[in-house]
Amino acid sequence: MLVAIAAVFSPAQAAPGPATATPTATAPYTPQGQCAGLPRLALATPAGWCAALVATAAHGLRFPRRVLEVAPGQYWLVDMGGWERARGRLLAFSFTPGQTAPPAFRVLADRLDRPHGIARGPDGRIYIGEAGRIWRTPVADTVVPEVVVDGLPADGAHPLKEITFAPDGRLFVNIGSASDACRQADGSQPLPCPESSGPQPRAAVWVAQLGGPGHTLQHWAPYARGLRNSLALAWVPQAGALLQGENSIDYPDAAQPAEELNLLQPGSDHGWPACVARRQPARGYEGRADCAATRAPLALWPAHAAPLQMLLAPASSPAPWAGQLLVAWHGPRASGHRVVAQALNARGQPQGAPRDLLSGWQARAGVQPQGAPTGIHLDSLGRLWVVEDRHRSLLLLLPEATRTPGP
Repeated sequence: MLVAIAAVFSPAQAAPGPATATPTATAPYTPQGQCAGLPRLALATPAGWCAALVATAAHGLRFPRRVLEVAPGQYWLVDMGGWERARGRLLAFSFTPGQTAPPAFRVLADRLDRPHGIARGPDGRIYIGEAGRIWRTPVADTVVPEVVVDGLPADGAHPLKEITFAPDGRLFVNIGSASDACRQADGSQPLPCPESSGPQPRAAVWVAQLGGPGHTLQHWAPYARGLRNSLALAWVPQAGALLQGENSIDYPDAAQPAEELNLLQPGSDHGWPACVARRQPARGYEGRADCAATRAPLALWPAHAAPLQMLLAPASSPAPWAGQLLVAWHGPRASGHRVVAQALNARGQPQGAPRDLLSGWQARAGVQPQGAPTGIHLDSLGRLWVVEDRHRSLLLLLPEATRTPGP
């Protein structure tokens, strides 16, 4: 992998006209009355809360993945545009308490290559993870991008880059595996897997140390290995460690292998592709892998849940799930299409089973499609934003100040 220190590039020129000029689809939901003045969705929520529809493809969304509050009432949204290269955009919008009209999206940068991760750095700038690079920009009406890490692998099955920071400023980056289970063209599954071995492994979380006068890249190295695809990463201060939600190997079985909640530490090996769940040999590696030498997960989650984002709700948040781990489960099977909260104990370890915050997201003709949450964000008011890529929607879980019956 190549790295660049403080390389500057100019954002591509936005296409003429506003971001909402060409709607691509109609709203996939039929509102069921109102949720604090917004269209209410027929989803199960905690008592006193409701799920509202904020925006859809009709308002300019194409393939949204992440949303982040960059200032009170001001938000940036990462829209991949699809799986093709150079179709992604960074959008800005405002949404104030009591607002009932859909937001107007403004294009900050476009022609991005499969952008996914977004995080605020300790320097106050916003970091964006494209498939092949990480860049940052100050919060302003005009984006001024500065590349921090470049030359990242952008091919294969898992090219997307999730990013998150530790309190000391370390930047963690997902480098997903190129394959599902390291199966070669001839059907063999070599051990060690070429992807996950050597000095530049994939199926790993890497760490960037930033510093110096320009807060530029000082060191770039693998942090933890044996992780198929780490699109759910969250630093937990009480554990003093990085937690990871593993998207495990795609068995055709409905009930296995389990997804994992892992605690990552420098040099830890979590087993992919040879080991799954609680140090069990993966299919094709029976009798060949020493799974006892890998680090066991903290907890197991349902198979095929597909955790696609994870965040720790700050203890200071006004939301009732403050201090808990919130996770978007994207998977299409019964275990997925929901947002859950995982309680943690004083040491930052999982406590009990995850509980649903948004569920009942199965497809219902004339009411709603099956849910596909990819991104979540808890804003300064304690409201939970939820992004759906498959249905090009932006949702909001908020206190149910008003609720009127549907037609």
